[in-house]
Amino acid sequence: MFLRDFYKLEDNKTLVSPDQASNFAKLIADDFNPIHDPDAKRFCVPGDLLFSLFLEKYGLSQEMCFTFAGMVGKDVLLHFPESDEKRISITGDNGKEYLYIDRRGDTSHNMDLIERFVKSYVAFSGHTFPHLLVPLMAEHNVMINPARPLVMYESMSVDLKTVDLTEPSLELSDTSLKVNGKRGDVAITFLVKCDDEIVGKGVKKLLLSGLREFDQSQIDQVVESYSENKMKYQAGA
Repeated sequence: MFLRDFYKLEDNKTLVSPDQASNFAKLIADDFNPIHDPDAKRFCVPGDLLFSLFLEKYGLSQEMCFTFAGMVGKDVLLHFPESDEKRISITGDNGKEYLYIDRRGDTSHNMDLIERFVKSYVAFSGHTFPHLLVPLMAEHNVMINPARPLVMYESMSVDLKTVDLTEPSLELSDTSLKVNGKRGDVAITFLVKCDDEIVGKGVKKLLLSGLREFDQSQIDQVVESYSENKMKYQAGA
């Protein structure tokens, strides 16, 4: 599967190097969030890469809920246990839990299907910022800290009618933001389609912190910095 370029195995543990994490974010997810840059002070492995690695090992189930319990930083060896349980916990060699997954229903281990589903979801998910979040923040007159624009990936869930799919694709259904003081809870709902038929639905949830009054000029600077990061990478690719 194409994911082999984005991790390596050490003593049956999974290690994602900063360069591998950054390349996945930029090449597969089209995500240029600086937190995934190899030299970022608060570097973390993309949550969508962890999601993808899970599907590669355990398959695509009809009902899945991925809950992120912590950010995977540099040099963390991850343990993906041999398990067929309904709940699976992904931990580090430091004993910390980073991700747990609840799943139900039928499961497919068809690698062609899994690769198509992963690429479809990750491409959709990678465009959360600025494409979806900026209009949502403007609508609610709030914004994240422009000096430290951190958005936390809380969870992702998907509910499929069947795992007997051929060419799954994702389509945005709705976005919402609930503001509670300086905290904001974002829900991005989507439809899963196959041959123009709706075969499932899902939701990606994010946490925004340090909210303050929306300022268009400051947000424009954040978006410009994001775009410059993308252009620099593409110019050097």
